[in-house]
Amino acid sequence: MRRAIGAISLTLVLGLAGAGRSAQTRPSSARPQRDGAPILPITAAKLLERVRDGKARVTIVNLWATFCQPCVEEFPDLVRLEKTYRDKGVRVFFVSVDFDSELPAVRRFLRQQGVDFPTFLKAEDDDTAFINTLHPEWSGALPATFVYDAQGRLRHFHEGKGDFALFERLIQDVLKNPM
Repeated sequence: MRRAIGAISLTLVLGLAGAGRSAQTRPSSARPQRDGAPILPITAAKLLERVRDGKARVTIVNLWATFCQPCVEEFPDLVRLEKTYRDKGVRVFFVSVDFDSELPAVRRFLRQQGVDFPTFLKAEDDDTAFINTLHPEWSGALPATFVYDAQGRLRHFHEGKGDFALFERLIQDVLKNPM
């Protein structure tokens, strides 16, 4: 039994919108922006393709939302981690699961956090498929962080709020033990 204390369930939150979400389309504003880092729509399958592209020694994927307090609290540690380990071959993919209508808040938050690299917005309507594609054992709780090695193998998974020390330990494990 997994515990996700301090986490928000993606399926619960997104399920509340039900069919309303599937009827929405991704606005053109989800494309790269002139005022800040690009926010690109992405499916779980496309995200995993990027993870497996061999362009990093370690790839961290963090699923978050502006409405998720634990997500907001851990976010600065992940930004700091990205800046600290960028030159060591570590990259961070932030994937917002906010609704399309929240895109301005997502942009504002990313700008406030100093994110200067492309980020993503979940583009899949089927939340269960999205969750299962990333990791069938993921309950859908937010935040969720996945740590992949250079071959795109999932090495660590953390559900719920983490901090710099935890994420650094997970990265160091992959860097020191590439398999």
